[in-house]
Amino acid sequence: MNDEMKYIILLGDGMADTPLEALNGKTPLEYAKTPNMDSIAQKGICGLARTVPKGMIPGSDTANLSVFGYNPAESYTGRAPLEALNMNISLGPRDAAFRCNIVKTAGGIMEEFNGGQIDTALSMIVIEEIAARISYPGIVLYPGVSYRNMMIWRGFPYDELPATAPPHDITGRSTAPHMPKGPGAGLLIEIMEKSREIIASSRAVKVAMKRYKGAPESLWLWGGGRKPSMATLTERFGLRGFTISAVDLINGIGRAAGLVPCSVPGATGYLDTNYEGKAAALLDCLERGNFVYLHVESPDESGHEGSLEHKLQAIEDFDKRVVGPVLEGVANRFKRHALLVMPDHPTPVKIKTHSDEPVPFCMYRSTGWNDASLAGKSSQYYSEPAAGKTGLFVPEGHRLIELMINGKL
Repeated sequence: MNDEMKYIILLGDGMADTPLEALNGKTPLEYAKTPNMDSIAQKGICGLARTVPKGMIPGSDTANLSVFGYNPAESYTGRAPLEALNMNISLGPRDAAFRCNIVKTAGGIMEEFNGGQIDTALSMIVIEEIAARISYPGIVLYPGVSYRNMMIWRGFPYDELPATAPPHDITGRSTAPHMPKGPGAGLLIEIMEKSREIIASSRAVKVAMKRYKGAPESLWLWGGGRKPSMATLTERFGLRGFTISAVDLINGIGRAAGLVPCSVPGATGYLDTNYEGKAAALLDCLERGNFVYLHVESPDESGHEGSLEHKLQAIEDFDKRVVGPVLEGVANRFKRHALLVMPDHPTPVKIKTHSDEPVPFCMYRSTGWNDASLAGKSSQYYSEPAAGKTGLFVPEGHRLIELMINGKL
């Protein structure tokens, strides 16, 4: 049995929620069957943590930075450059990266922020068609995975970046009040409008839509930022390891933190993702390093859909098909280990977007705790109300990684 201390974070994106009448006043985490997360809360500690500093927008970028152990108020330079890192796109000091969603709007309303869960093959054709038919100095488009693509503005001529809106935050709402504003906004809007014309007139896109899933209508540019600069987790804590995620953002944060992305076939970021493959990959990665950050996107996607049925399924799948196998595998293969399970932020199905309330976490250390104040901070169940009742509150979520490593804050 491997005797090196191993550290694991299992992140269920957007799992946290609010009480719902349809669940008799319970949250999805309370209502769902989660025996494995409950077991961690019972044997370890359970509490609440604030992952989004007050005054910052609650996004997967800022919140996951916290869980990785970085203070977003100090480290955050924008979402898109983190994703660009994982796409192996180099950024110069004056370059700006923008997330480039393929979306579907109708009558000025944001209908689908993901282009109808567009297949990557169709998305690539859309991006290639637009790239071939627009010509602006410094503008380069890069295809990504599904609806998640990238635009780089080389030599961005302004000191400040434009204000933009995540399309998943305005589903079902008018796009007009949420168009880019500020330096460079005019060109972003022009590109978005031209993309609509190009998609509508493209024969290649029309042919591809008969073969692949998706409803592409236009581009939506958001999440602009410049190249980040962060001390690695090896430099800070001696952690050497991997990220496991279907999402460029998570793997991009990991790269900035000195981690290596581990590719898992069939990892989609949705309900059909390869949960078992992710759990198995984590155990193999721990043989080669001492830290793994495993991220599951499906609870967040379900929250953005406003689908309670899908969110409950995503939570139960995460518990049964990821947390359970990881618990068993780690216990059998690694004598000394620490495990943190949590969401990054709430994505309540009622509002279909992120909110900034503190989130529940549960944590177990095989070597115990080095802080007497943590005694009795366990819970029979893992949920928002149960975590609140323990009285354990971590106001700076980026310190959770210190708690996991050192057994004290």
